[in-house]
Amino acid sequence: MAILGGNVSIYVSDMGQAIDFYTQTLGLALRVRIKNEWAEIDAGGGLTLGLHPAHEGSAQPGASGAINIELAVDDLDAQVAVLRERGVRFVGEIQNYENVRLATFLDPDQNALLLAQVLHTGT
Repeated sequence: MAILGGNVSIYVSDMGQAIDFYTQTLGLALRVRIKNEWAEIDAGGGLTLGLHPAHEGSAQPGASGAINIELAVDDLDAQVAVLRERGVRFVGEIQNYENVRLATFLDPDQNALLLAQVLHTGT
């Protein structure tokens, strides 16, 4: 099992407005869009900005936690098991959504990061 890359994920209040800002205003390229649930913006140098709408229970745009780091994995359950064996502390249960599965863990300073298994690549 290995981490395969990742993105900086940003909760947004309006997907269309956010995509226009990052592409039209900042001049970055839209890589992937899955309806109004997810968009990937190529920020150059290997950095991907992942945009998705805030929802009940998520951080709200502009608030603490509205931007996070998601590390991509191909088998979330296996990677969680490996990292638990290495002493990594996970917070809560694995979250299962239509297009992604997420597991939140803490670094030594108690910063939350996520492991993400993408289930749908979109268009």
